[in-house]
Amino acid sequence: MAPYSPQSSSTDSPLIELRDVSCGYGDRVILEHVNLQVPRGKVLALIGTSGGGKTTVLRLLGRQIRPISGQVLFDGQDLSSLNSDQLYAVRRRMGMLFQFGALFTDLSVFENVAFPLREHTKLPEVMIRDLVLMKLNAVGLRGARDLMPSEISGGMARRVALARAIALDPDLVLYDEPFAGLDPISLGVAARLIRDLNDALGLTSIIVSHDLHETFAIADQVAMIANGRVVAQGTPEELRHSDDPLVQQFVGAQADGPVHFHQPALPVGRDFGMEQGA
Repeated sequence: MAPYSPQSSSTDSPLIELRDVSCGYGDRVILEHVNLQVPRGKVLALIGTSGGGKTTVLRLLGRQIRPISGQVLFDGQDLSSLNSDQLYAVRRRMGMLFQFGALFTDLSVFENVAFPLREHTKLPEVMIRDLVLMKLNAVGLRGARDLMPSEISGGMARRVALARAIALDPDLVLYDEPFAGLDPISLGVAARLIRDLNDALGLTSIIVSHDLHETFAIADQVAMIANGRVVAQGTPEELRHSDDPLVQQFVGAQADGPVHFHQPALPVGRDFGMEQGA
């Protein structure tokens, strides 16, 4: 069985590309004809209203789901064309920081970070130990290696999860709401770590987040997904000054705009039986 091999390694080509992608769950279409490129070595933020399809993009990149139509390319290779062995090889080039960290509660901090190294490599234990300590040191938690997840704070747990996400030195790291539930100090630390590690390790990062202040501060590009499409993409500054009413409403946290407070419903009188003949 042929191993996975990148089709394009040019630094000018995007690491990730969605070409005219449509997908959904059952009969419900979430994304329609989406086109998106993620440059190598950059931080891309995905923003938009809840349920708009941001996390669906992450699932497409991990091939947890397949598109109805279009192509999802990783390093020039269509993910839908990969067999199981090739897909696992691609996934080893990706790291994932789940919402709230998703640490293994019965494993220590050290063992959480060591897990992907033991699962996907045949490295000797002495080398695994050194690599784990290096990753924990990068997130400032080498001194917490023997603690259990129940013994550390939420912000520390998120940093341990980040150390685990970069344990295999991936090309791409996916972040699903990395700032959710963090206090301002922990949030600032997490944001700085994402940016610093991206630059120091030459990563490409995709962040799904609703925290616009911290996300805009570290992102190179921002893509806004709404109504199943990418409605705007550019630098944080370009989105701040966008003339699009939907972008203005979201970035400005405005209550009134294209996104309505009330869901479509029957007239009040008819719904409450106050109209004649109701």
